[in-house]
Amino acid sequence: MRRILLIAKRDYLATIRTKAFLVGLVVAPVLFGGGFLGIALLKSKPDIKDRHVAIVDRTGVAASAVIQAAQESNAKDLFDKVTHRQIAARYVFESLPPDADANAQRLALSDRVRSGQLFAFLEIGADDLHPRHPPHGSNDATAGKVACYTNAGAFDDARGWLEGPVNDGLRRVRLAQLGVGASHFDDVLAEVPVERLSLVSKDVKTGQIREAHKKGELDDFAIPFGLMLLLGMIVLVSSAPMLSAVTEDKAQRIVEMLLGLATPFELMMGKVLAAVCVSLTSSAFYVIGCALVLQALGMAGMLPFALLPWFYIYLIADVTMLCAFAAALGAGCSSPQDAQQLAILLMAPVMVPYFVFAVVMQQPNGAIATTLSLFPMFTPMLMLLRMALPGGVPVWQPWVSLAAVLAWTFGMVWAAARIFRVAILMQGKPPKLADLVRWAVRG
Repeated sequence: MRRILLIAKRDYLATIRTKAFLVGLVVAPVLFGGGFLGIALLKSKPDIKDRHVAIVDRTGVAASAVIQAAQESNAKDLFDKVTHRQIAARYVFESLPPDADANAQRLALSDRVRSGQLFAFLEIGADDLHPRHPPHGSNDATAGKVACYTNAGAFDDARGWLEGPVNDGLRRVRLAQLGVGASHFDDVLAEVPVERLSLVSKDVKTGQIREAHKKGELDDFAIPFGLMLLLGMIVLVSSAPMLSAVTEDKAQRIVEMLLGLATPFELMMGKVLAAVCVSLTSSAFYVIGCALVLQALGMAGMLPFALLPWFYIYLIADVTMLCAFAAALGAGCSSPQDAQQLAILLMAPVMVPYFVFAVVMQQPNGAIATTLSLFPMFTPMLMLLRMALPGGVPVWQPWVSLAAVLAWTFGMVWAAARIFRVAILMQGKPPKLADLVRWAVRG
Protein backbone atom coordinates (compact mmCIF):
# COMPACT_ATOMS: atom_id res chain seq x y z
CA MET A 1 0.00 0.00 0.00
CA ARG A 2 2.86 2.38 0.80
CA ARG A 3 4.32 1.96 -2.68
CA ILE A 4 0.91 2.63 -4.27
CA LEU A 5 0.62 5.87 -2.33
CA LEU A 6 4.16 6.92 -3.25
CA ILE A 7 3.50 6.32 -6.97
CA ALA A 8 0.16 8.13 -6.73
CA LYS A 9 1.72 11.09 -4.94
CA ARG A 10 4.47 11.38 -7.54
CA ASP A 11 2.07 11.26 -10.51
CA TYR A 12 -0.47 13.57 -8.86
CA LEU A 13 2.08 16.29 -8.02
CA ALA A 14 3.70 15.97 -11.44
CA THR A 15 0.28 16.54 -13.06
CA ILE A 16 -1.08 19.47 -11.07
CA ARG A 17 2.20 21.38 -11.25
CA THR A 18 2.18 21.54 -15.03
CA LYS A 19 0.93 24.53 -16.96
CA ALA A 20 -1.17 22.19 -19.10
CA PHE A 21 -3.25 21.22 -16.07
CA LEU A 22 -3.86 24.83 -15.07
CA VAL A 23 -4.71 25.86 -18.62
CA GLY A 24 -6.95 22.81 -19.00
CA LEU A 25 -9.04 23.87 -16.00
CA VAL A 26 -10.09 26.92 -18.00
CA VAL A 27 -10.03 25.53 -21.54
CA ALA A 28 -11.96 22.31 -20.90
CA PRO A 29 -15.26 24.02 -19.93
CA VAL A 30 -14.96 26.30 -22.95
CA LEU A 31 -14.48 23.33 -25.28
CA PHE A 32 -17.28 21.24 -23.78
CA GLY A 33 -19.71 24.13 -23.33
CA GLY A 34 -18.64 26.16 -26.35
CA GLY A 35 -21.76 25.22 -28.29
CA PHE A 36 -24.04 26.77 -25.68
CA LEU A 37 -21.82 29.84 -25.52
CA GLY A 38 -22.11 30.14 -29.30
CA ILE A 39 -25.90 29.86 -29.12
CA ALA A 40 -26.00 32.60 -26.49
CA LEU A 41 -23.82 34.86 -28.64
CA LEU A 42 -25.97 34.24 -31.72
CA LYS A 43 -29.11 35.08 -29.79
CA SER A 44 -27.54 38.29 -28.55
CA LYS A 45 -26.78 39.31 -32.15
CA PRO A 46 -29.76 38.08 -34.20
CA ASP A 47 -30.09 38.46 -37.96
CA ILE A 48 -32.40 41.48 -38.36
CA LYS A 49 -32.23 41.77 -42.13
CA ASP A 50 -35.66 42.05 -43.78
CA ARG A 51 -37.05 38.77 -45.08
CA HIS A 52 -39.14 39.11 -48.21
CA VAL A 53 -41.86 36.50 -48.62
CA ALA A 54 -44.18 36.11 -51.62
CA ILE A 55 -47.67 34.64 -51.27
CA VAL A 56 -49.41 32.82 -54.08
CA ASP A 57 -53.04 32.70 -52.97
CA ARG A 58 -55.14 30.20 -54.91
CA THR A 59 -58.19 30.89 -52.69
CA GLY A 60 -58.36 34.49 -53.91
CA VAL A 61 -59.35 35.85 -50.48
CA ALA A 62 -56.74 34.76 -47.91
CA ALA A 63 -53.58 36.71 -48.86
CA SER A 64 -54.65 40.10 -47.49
CA ALA A 65 -55.74 38.58 -44.15
CA VAL A 66 -52.45 36.67 -43.83
CA ILE A 67 -50.43 39.81 -44.59
CA GLN A 68 -52.42 41.80 -42.02
CA ALA A 69 -51.84 39.12 -39.37
CA ALA A 70 -48.12 39.07 -40.23
CA GLN A 71 -47.87 42.84 -39.86
CA GLU A 72 -49.44 42.62 -36.42
CA SER A 73 -46.96 39.88 -35.45
CA ASN A 74 -44.12 42.05 -36.74
CA ALA A 75 -45.26 44.93 -34.57
CA LYS A 76 -45.46 42.67 -31.52
CA ASP A 77 -42.23 40.65 -31.91
CA LEU A 78 -39.89 43.01 -33.73
CA PHE A 79 -38.59 45.12 -30.82
CA ASP A 80 -37.53 44.40 -27.26
CA LYS A 81 -40.14 45.67 -24.81
CA VAL A 82 -37.52 47.23 -22.50
CA THR A 83 -34.65 48.40 -24.68
CA HIS A 84 -36.79 48.97 -27.82
CA ARG A 85 -33.93 47.43 -29.82
CA GLN A 86 -34.82 45.34 -32.85
CA ILE A 87 -34.40 41.68 -31.92
CA ALA A 88 -36.00 39.86 -34.85
CA ALA A 89 -36.15 40.02 -38.63
CA ARG A 90 -38.97 41.93 -40.26
CA TYR A 91 -41.09 39.88 -42.68
CA VAL A 92 -42.13 41.83 -45.78
CA PHE A 93 -44.88 40.25 -47.87
CA GLU A 94 -46.02 40.58 -51.43
CA SER A 95 -49.10 38.96 -52.92
CA LEU A 96 -48.88 37.39 -56.38
CA PRO A 97 -51.78 36.17 -58.52
CA PRO A 98 -51.61 32.47 -59.37
CA ASP A 99 -50.48 31.58 -62.91
CA ALA A 100 -52.16 28.99 -65.05
CA ASP A 101 -48.91 27.01 -65.18
CA ALA A 102 -48.30 26.38 -61.47
CA ASN A 103 -45.00 24.55 -61.95
CA ALA A 104 -43.54 27.34 -64.07
CA GLN A 105 -44.51 29.89 -61.44
CA ARG A 106 -42.94 27.78 -58.67
CA LEU A 107 -39.72 27.53 -60.68
CA ALA A 108 -39.61 31.29 -61.28
CA LEU A 109 -40.16 32.02 -57.59
CA SER A 110 -37.57 29.40 -56.61
CA ASP A 111 -35.05 31.21 -58.81
CA ARG A 112 -35.86 34.43 -56.98
CA VAL A 113 -35.19 32.66 -53.67
CA ARG A 114 -31.86 31.32 -54.96
CA SER A 115 -30.83 34.79 -56.13
CA GLY A 116 -31.64 36.31 -52.73
CA GLN A 117 -34.56 38.45 -53.89
CA LEU A 118 -36.94 36.38 -51.76
CA PHE A 119 -36.43 34.57 -48.48
CA ALA A 120 -39.31 32.18 -49.18
CA PHE A 121 -42.65 31.93 -50.92
CA LEU A 122 -45.93 30.51 -49.66
CA GLU A 123 -48.54 28.76 -51.75
CA ILE A 124 -52.03 28.68 -50.28
CA GLY A 125 -54.01 25.99 -52.06
CA ALA A 126 -57.61 26.34 -53.13
CA ASP A 127 -58.69 23.81 -50.48
CA ASP A 128 -56.56 25.23 -47.64
CA LEU A 129 -59.21 27.75 -46.56
CA HIS A 130 -61.64 24.94 -45.73
CA PRO A 131 -59.42 21.84 -45.52
CA ARG A 132 -61.13 18.52 -45.55
CA HIS A 133 -60.53 16.36 -42.53
CA PRO A 134 -59.09 12.94 -43.39
CA PRO A 135 -60.88 9.90 -41.98
CA HIS A 136 -59.76 8.66 -38.58
CA GLY A 137 -56.55 6.67 -38.90
CA SER A 138 -55.83 7.99 -42.40
CA ASN A 139 -52.36 9.27 -43.30
CA ASP A 140 -53.47 11.67 -46.02
CA ALA A 141 -50.53 14.08 -46.28
CA THR A 142 -52.24 16.43 -48.76
CA ALA A 143 -55.15 17.60 -46.62
CA GLY A 144 -54.91 21.26 -45.62
CA LYS A 145 -51.23 22.14 -45.84
CA VAL A 146 -49.84 25.49 -46.93
CA ALA A 147 -46.62 24.94 -48.88
CA CYS A 148 -43.56 26.95 -47.82
CA TYR A 149 -40.66 26.94 -50.30
CA THR A 150 -37.30 28.11 -48.94
CA ASN A 151 -33.62 27.21 -48.83
CA ALA A 152 -33.24 28.24 -45.17
CA GLY A 153 -31.43 25.89 -42.81
CA ALA A 154 -33.14 23.12 -40.92
CA PHE A 155 -32.97 24.98 -37.61
CA ASP A 156 -34.21 28.30 -38.93
CA ASP A 157 -37.28 29.50 -37.02
CA ALA A 158 -38.99 31.05 -40.05
CA ARG A 159 -41.44 28.18 -40.62
CA GLY A 160 -42.56 28.28 -36.99
CA TRP A 161 -43.03 32.05 -37.15
CA LEU A 162 -44.95 31.92 -40.45
CA GLU A 163 -47.39 29.30 -39.14
CA GLY A 164 -48.86 31.86 -36.74
CA PRO A 165 -49.82 34.59 -39.23
CA VAL A 166 -50.90 32.07 -41.89
CA ASN A 167 -53.31 30.27 -39.58
CA ASP A 168 -54.45 33.52 -37.99
CA GLY A 169 -55.23 34.98 -41.41
CA LEU A 170 -57.10 31.89 -42.60
CA ARG A 171 -59.19 31.84 -39.42
CA ARG A 172 -60.14 35.49 -39.93
CA VAL A 173 -61.40 34.74 -43.42
CA ARG A 174 -63.44 31.79 -42.12
CA LEU A 175 -64.94 33.93 -39.35
CA ALA A 176 -65.87 36.64 -41.85
CA GLN A 177 -67.55 34.05 -44.07
CA LEU A 178 -69.53 32.85 -41.04
CA GLY A 179 -70.80 36.37 -40.43
CA VAL A 180 -68.61 37.29 -37.46
CA GLY A 181 -67.75 40.99 -37.43
CA ALA A 182 -64.13 42.06 -37.75
CA SER A 183 -64.34 43.82 -34.37
CA HIS A 184 -64.76 40.41 -32.68
CA PHE A 185 -61.80 38.70 -34.35
CA ASP A 186 -59.34 39.52 -31.58
CA ASP A 187 -61.67 38.16 -28.89
CA VAL A 188 -62.34 34.97 -30.80
CA LEU A 189 -58.71 34.36 -31.73
CA ALA A 190 -57.14 35.42 -28.41
CA GLU A 191 -54.75 32.82 -27.02
CA VAL A 192 -54.29 32.02 -23.33
CA PRO A 193 -50.73 30.88 -22.52
CA VAL A 194 -50.18 27.84 -20.32
CA GLU A 195 -47.73 28.65 -17.54
CA ARG A 196 -45.41 25.95 -16.16
CA LEU A 197 -45.37 25.80 -12.36
CA SER A 198 -43.58 23.63 -9.85
CA LEU A 199 -45.47 21.22 -7.62
CA VAL A 200 -46.99 22.44 -4.38
CA SER A 201 -45.05 21.15 -1.36
CA LYS A 202 -45.25 21.20 2.42
CA ASP A 203 -42.53 22.34 4.81
CA VAL A 204 -41.70 19.37 7.02
CA LYS A 205 -40.66 21.53 9.99
CA THR A 206 -43.39 24.18 10.01
CA GLY A 207 -46.16 22.33 8.21
CA GLN A 208 -46.72 25.37 6.00
CA ILE A 209 -47.79 24.75 2.43
CA ARG A 210 -45.35 26.20 -0.07
CA GLU A 211 -46.90 27.76 -3.11
CA ALA A 212 -45.79 26.73 -6.56
CA HIS A 213 -43.32 28.95 -8.38
CA LYS A 214 -42.90 29.66 -12.05
CA LYS A 215 -40.61 27.26 -13.87
CA GLY A 216 -38.62 28.00 -16.99
CA GLU A 217 -37.50 25.41 -19.48
CA LEU A 218 -33.92 26.48 -18.85
CA ASP A 219 -34.25 25.67 -15.13
CA ASP A 220 -35.20 22.06 -15.87
CA PHE A 221 -32.45 21.73 -18.47
CA ALA A 222 -29.45 23.64 -17.11
CA ILE A 223 -28.88 21.77 -13.83
CA PRO A 224 -29.39 18.17 -15.07
CA PHE A 225 -27.39 18.64 -18.26
CA GLY A 226 -24.79 20.76 -16.48
CA LEU A 227 -24.14 18.00 -13.95
CA MET A 228 -23.82 15.38 -16.67
CA LEU A 229 -21.60 17.64 -18.77
CA LEU A 230 -19.33 18.38 -15.80
CA LEU A 231 -19.05 14.72 -14.83
CA GLY A 232 -18.26 13.60 -18.37
CA MET A 233 -15.76 16.41 -18.89
CA ILE A 234 -13.81 15.62 -15.71
CA VAL A 235 -13.85 11.87 -16.34
CA LEU A 236 -12.63 12.24 -19.91
CA VAL A 237 -9.92 14.79 -19.08
CA SER A 238 -8.71 12.67 -16.14
CA SER A 239 -8.70 9.25 -17.78
CA ALA A 240 -7.73 9.96 -21.40
CA PRO A 241 -4.05 10.80 -20.67
CA MET A 242 -3.59 7.42 -18.95
CA LEU A 243 -3.64 5.53 -22.25
CA SER A 244 -0.84 7.50 -23.88
CA ALA A 245 1.15 7.85 -20.64
CA VAL A 246 1.36 4.10 -20.08
CA THR A 247 2.21 3.49 -23.74
CA GLU A 248 5.00 6.09 -23.70
CA ASP A 249 6.47 4.72 -20.44
CA LYS A 250 6.45 1.26 -21.96
CA ALA A 251 8.03 2.42 -25.24
CA GLN A 252 10.78 4.31 -23.39
CA ARG A 253 11.35 1.36 -21.03
CA ILE A 254 10.68 3.52 -17.98
CA VAL A 255 8.30 0.84 -16.74
CA GLU A 256 11.13 -1.70 -16.54
CA MET A 257 12.92 0.52 -13.99
CA LEU A 258 9.74 1.14 -12.00
CA LEU A 259 8.98 -2.57 -11.84
CA GLY A 260 12.19 -3.00 -9.89
CA LEU A 261 10.58 -1.00 -7.09
CA ALA A 262 6.93 -2.08 -7.27
CA THR A 263 4.76 -4.88 -8.61
CA PRO A 264 2.72 -4.35 -11.79
CA PHE A 265 -0.49 -4.13 -9.73
CA GLU A 266 1.00 -1.51 -7.41
CA LEU A 267 2.26 0.48 -10.39
CA MET A 268 -1.13 0.44 -12.12
CA MET A 269 -3.13 1.25 -8.98
CA GLY A 270 -0.76 4.09 -8.13
CA LYS A 271 -1.42 5.67 -11.50
CA VAL A 272 -5.17 5.11 -11.17
CA LEU A 273 -5.22 6.64 -7.69
CA ALA A 274 -3.32 9.68 -8.98
CA ALA A 275 -5.90 10.16 -11.73
CA VAL A 276 -8.72 9.94 -9.17
CA CYS A 277 -7.03 12.62 -7.05
CA VAL A 278 -6.62 14.85 -10.13
CA SER A 279 -10.32 14.46 -10.93
CA LEU A 280 -11.29 15.36 -7.36
CA THR A 281 -9.09 18.46 -7.53
CA SER A 282 -10.66 19.54 -10.82
CA SER A 283 -14.18 18.88 -9.58
CA ALA A 284 -13.59 20.90 -6.41
CA PHE A 285 -12.42 23.83 -8.54
CA TYR A 286 -15.52 23.69 -10.75
CA VAL A 287 -18.08 23.05 -7.99
CA ILE A 288 -16.75 25.86 -5.79
CA GLY A 289 -16.54 28.17 -8.81
CA CYS A 290 -20.13 27.43 -9.83
CA ALA A 291 -21.33 27.96 -6.25
CA LEU A 292 -19.63 31.36 -6.05
CA VAL A 293 -21.00 32.47 -9.43
CA LEU A 294 -24.57 31.42 -8.60
CA GLN A 295 -24.27 33.04 -5.18
CA ALA A 296 -23.20 36.31 -6.80
CA LEU A 297 -26.15 36.10 -9.20
CA GLY A 298 -28.60 35.40 -6.39
CA MET A 299 -29.34 31.92 -7.76
CA ALA A 300 -27.74 29.79 -5.03
CA GLY A 301 -31.01 27.88 -4.65
CA MET A 302 -30.39 26.21 -8.00
CA LEU A 303 -27.41 24.26 -6.64
CA PRO A 304 -28.38 20.56 -6.25
CA PHE A 305 -26.61 19.98 -2.92
CA ALA A 306 -28.48 16.69 -2.39
CA LEU A 307 -26.92 15.26 -5.56
CA LEU A 308 -23.30 16.21 -4.79
CA PRO A 309 -22.59 12.95 -2.84
CA TRP A 310 -23.86 10.93 -5.79
CA PHE A 311 -21.82 13.11 -8.14
CA TYR A 312 -18.59 12.32 -6.31
CA ILE A 313 -19.39 8.62 -5.88
CA TYR A 314 -20.04 8.25 -9.61
CA LEU A 315 -16.99 10.39 -10.42
CA ILE A 316 -14.61 8.21 -8.40
CA ALA A 317 -16.10 4.98 -9.77
CA ASP A 318 -16.07 6.17 -13.38
CA VAL A 319 -12.51 7.52 -13.27
CA THR A 320 -11.25 4.36 -11.55
CA MET A 321 -12.98 2.13 -14.08
CA LEU A 322 -11.83 4.00 -17.18
CA CYS A 323 -8.28 4.59 -15.92
CA ALA A 324 -7.83 0.89 -15.18
CA PHE A 325 -9.19 0.10 -18.63
CA ALA A 326 -6.85 2.69 -20.17
CA ALA A 327 -3.85 1.26 -18.30
CA ALA A 328 -4.64 -2.22 -19.62
CA LEU A 329 -5.05 -0.96 -23.19
CA GLY A 330 -1.89 1.13 -22.94
CA ALA A 331 0.08 -1.85 -21.68
CA GLY A 332 -1.02 -3.84 -24.70
CA CYS A 333 0.12 -1.17 -27.19
CA SER A 334 3.63 -1.06 -28.60
CA SER A 335 3.55 2.58 -29.77
CA PRO A 336 1.58 5.80 -29.25
CA GLN A 337 0.07 5.29 -32.73
CA ASP A 338 -1.48 2.01 -31.56
CA ALA A 339 -2.88 3.79 -28.50
CA GLN A 340 -4.54 6.47 -30.62
CA GLN A 341 -6.45 3.84 -32.55
CA LEU A 342 -7.85 2.41 -29.29
CA ALA A 343 -8.80 5.78 -27.81
CA ILE A 344 -12.35 5.46 -29.16
CA LEU A 345 -12.92 2.47 -26.84
CA LEU A 346 -11.99 4.62 -23.87
CA MET A 347 -14.19 7.52 -24.97
CA ALA A 348 -17.30 5.45 -25.72
CA PRO A 349 -18.63 5.23 -22.10
CA VAL A 350 -18.50 9.05 -21.95
CA MET A 351 -19.65 9.95 -25.46
CA VAL A 352 -22.62 7.55 -25.74
CA PRO A 353 -24.53 9.28 -22.88
CA TYR A 354 -24.05 12.60 -24.68
CA PHE A 355 -25.61 11.10 -27.82
CA VAL A 356 -28.74 9.87 -26.02
CA PHE A 357 -29.24 12.59 -23.39
CA ALA A 358 -32.10 14.21 -25.35
CA VAL A 359 -34.06 10.93 -25.34
CA VAL A 360 -33.41 10.49 -21.63
CA MET A 361 -34.54 14.03 -20.81
CA GLN A 362 -37.77 13.64 -22.79
CA GLN A 363 -38.70 10.33 -21.09
CA PRO A 364 -36.46 9.97 -18.01
CA ASN A 365 -38.37 6.98 -16.68
CA GLY A 366 -38.97 5.33 -20.03
CA ALA A 367 -37.72 1.87 -20.88
CA ILE A 368 -34.73 3.09 -22.93
CA ALA A 369 -33.58 5.63 -20.33
CA THR A 370 -33.95 3.17 -17.46
CA THR A 371 -32.15 0.34 -19.28
CA LEU A 372 -29.22 2.49 -20.38
CA SER A 373 -28.81 4.10 -16.95
CA LEU A 374 -28.66 0.65 -15.30
CA PHE A 375 -25.87 -0.49 -17.64
CA PRO A 376 -22.69 0.00 -15.53
CA MET A 377 -20.62 1.65 -18.27
CA PHE A 378 -23.25 4.38 -18.74
CA THR A 379 -24.68 4.53 -15.22
CA PRO A 380 -22.59 7.39 -13.77
CA MET A 381 -23.65 9.96 -16.33
CA LEU A 382 -27.17 8.83 -17.23
CA MET A 383 -28.33 7.96 -13.71
CA LEU A 384 -27.04 11.30 -12.44
CA LEU A 385 -28.92 13.03 -15.28
CA ARG A 386 -32.17 11.22 -14.43
CA MET A 387 -31.80 11.95 -10.71
CA ALA A 388 -31.36 15.68 -11.43
CA LEU A 389 -34.54 15.90 -13.52
CA PRO A 390 -37.69 17.18 -11.75
CA GLY A 391 -39.48 13.81 -11.71
CA GLY A 392 -36.57 11.98 -10.12
CA VAL A 393 -36.17 8.19 -10.24
CA PRO A 394 -37.54 5.31 -8.15
CA VAL A 395 -35.70 5.02 -4.83
CA TRP A 396 -34.23 1.60 -5.56
CA GLN A 397 -32.64 2.44 -8.91
CA PRO A 398 -29.70 4.61 -7.70
CA TRP A 399 -28.71 2.00 -5.12
CA VAL A 400 -29.01 -0.94 -7.50
CA SER A 401 -27.07 0.94 -10.16
CA LEU A 402 -24.41 1.92 -7.60
CA ALA A 403 -23.95 -1.72 -6.58
CA ALA A 404 -23.64 -2.67 -10.27
CA VAL A 405 -21.13 0.14 -10.91
CA LEU A 406 -18.98 -0.85 -7.92
CA ALA A 407 -19.03 -4.52 -8.94
CA TRP A 408 -18.19 -3.59 -12.54
CA THR A 409 -15.40 -1.28 -11.37
CA PHE A 410 -13.81 -3.95 -9.18
CA GLY A 411 -14.11 -6.43 -12.05
CA MET A 412 -12.50 -3.99 -14.48
CA VAL A 413 -9.64 -3.25 -12.07
CA TRP A 414 -9.06 -6.97 -11.48
CA ALA A 415 -9.05 -7.81 -15.20
CA ALA A 416 -7.00 -4.74 -16.09
CA ALA A 417 -4.39 -5.63 -13.45
CA ARG A 418 -3.99 -9.13 -14.91
CA ILE A 419 -3.64 -7.75 -18.45
CA PHE A 420 -1.25 -5.03 -17.28
CA ARG A 421 0.97 -7.54 -15.49
CA VAL A 422 1.47 -9.65 -18.62
CA ALA A 423 1.43 -7.00 -21.37
CA ILE A 424 3.55 -4.26 -19.80
CA LEU A 425 6.86 -5.99 -20.61
CA MET A 426 5.87 -7.29 -24.04
CA GLN A 427 7.48 -5.63 -27.04
CA GLY A 428 7.01 -5.94 -30.79
CA LYS A 429 3.67 -6.94 -32.29
CA PRO A 430 0.68 -5.67 -30.28
CA PRO A 431 -1.52 -8.41 -28.80
CA LYS A 432 -4.84 -9.34 -30.33
CA LEU A 433 -8.20 -9.04 -28.60
CA ALA A 434 -8.19 -12.80 -27.92
CA ASP A 435 -4.85 -12.44 -26.14
CA LEU A 436 -6.19 -9.68 -23.90
CA VAL A 437 -9.23 -11.76 -22.99
CA ARG A 438 -7.06 -14.79 -22.25
CA TRP A 439 -4.74 -12.77 -20.02
CA ALA A 440 -7.69 -11.26 -18.17
CA VAL A 441 -9.18 -14.70 -17.49
CA ARG A 442 -6.08 -16.84 -16.95
CA GLY A 443 -3.51 -14.23 -15.99
